[in-house]
Amino acid sequence: MPDTPPVILADEPGSFPHSVLAERHPAIIRQVREAFPYGPEQHRALDALLENCTKGVIEPLPAAAPDRADWAAWGADEYTGRSWFEVPWLWSESWFYRQLLQAVGYFGSGPWQGIDPFRPFKLAELDAPETDEELAALDALDGRPADEQGAALLHGSLWGNRADLGFRLSDADAENRDAVPGLVADDSAALWSLLDGADTLCLVADNAGRELVPDLLLIAHLLAQGRVRRAILHVKPYPYYVSDATTADVVDAVRRLTRAPGAAAGHGHGLWSAMADGSLTVRAHPFSCAPLPYGAMPDDLAAEFAGAALTVVKGDLNYRRLVGDRMWAPTTAFADVTDYFPGPVAALRTLKSDVITGLAPATEAALVAAEGQRWRTGGTHALIQVRP
Repeated sequence: MPDTPPVILADEPGSFPHSVLAERHPAIIRQVREAFPYGPEQHRALDALLENCTKGVIEPLPAAAPDRADWAAWGADEYTGRSWFEVPWLWSESWFYRQLLQAVGYFGSGPWQGIDPFRPFKLAELDAPETDEELAALDALDGRPADEQGAALLHGSLWGNRADLGFRLSDADAENRDAVPGLVADDSAALWSLLDGADTLCLVADNAGRELVPDLLLIAHLLAQGRVRRAILHVKPYPYYVSDATTADVVDAVRRLTRAPGAAAGHGHGLWSAMADGSLTVRAHPFSCAPLPYGAMPDDLAAEFAGAALTVVKGDLNYRRLVGDRMWAPTTAFADVTDYFPGPVAALRTLKSDVITGLAPATEAALVAAEGQRWRTGGTHALIQVRP
């Protein structure tokens, strides 16, 4: 195991983590406030959260909160009274979203119980003209050889991560920039070798909307081609990080596919049938919303990943949780920092935070020469990394 650097904090003004806490989170509060006709109680709570998350300290959950014991085990008792900027960034980000749900009454007993504050943004993505264009492209792909289809759908799943709503809040032009023609790391051959008549694939989803659709299309292809016998799709048990996928988002995405014309509808109906017969299963483990790396996962989740031929971890947040949210040297071996993972694991990720491992020295040098350190967070670079 390489020397372990300290966890990333958000206490350095001008750093990317600091900007997320100081700028992105207030923007999210304002957008959520405007998206629903919340009443005075929710408005007061959102105003208090805005003040607290930028200038205050970590405050405990209410005594009656259903997950208070979980958060105590995850560090809430330890961090109470400390600045949001002085605890691990991964933790403070997760805490923000949990407190946002508290503010809008998601866990309460009133009329806003269970109402996803991010749902309007997710549905707008599914209904966007860009989604129609992407689904129409499936018709041309439909007659191509299976391997060519698989490669296209894998890259669709990878680059679909650029549709991340939270990222676009602070970088509105991200999707208008051209993606780089190559990946900073590409272990796709190793990925496909693990998906050759495999029994079980676990896919840990990241975002809903226009990212979840290509994830589902990839699963549909793998099931239809017999490359996997069954797939387990891990989503969040409640809304998280603006656009992270929940079970409701999976249902919305599958319905969106079934209503589309052409090949997309066939994939949608295939997914619907797969969910009905159990060859596609949705999981929403509580640890999926934990503010901790996967190295701290509970035994039952580890056992599920251990039983899979491959676990595919999608997106930037899940990558941070997979390798540990630390400022690794970019050339640190991906296999070394994931050697704890209980089975073969692959990461599909566009780069939108500082954390990175597994780069060749020449690749890192070229990126730095061309862009300084902007390549880490701009969302224009991506990777496919595998630890068999």
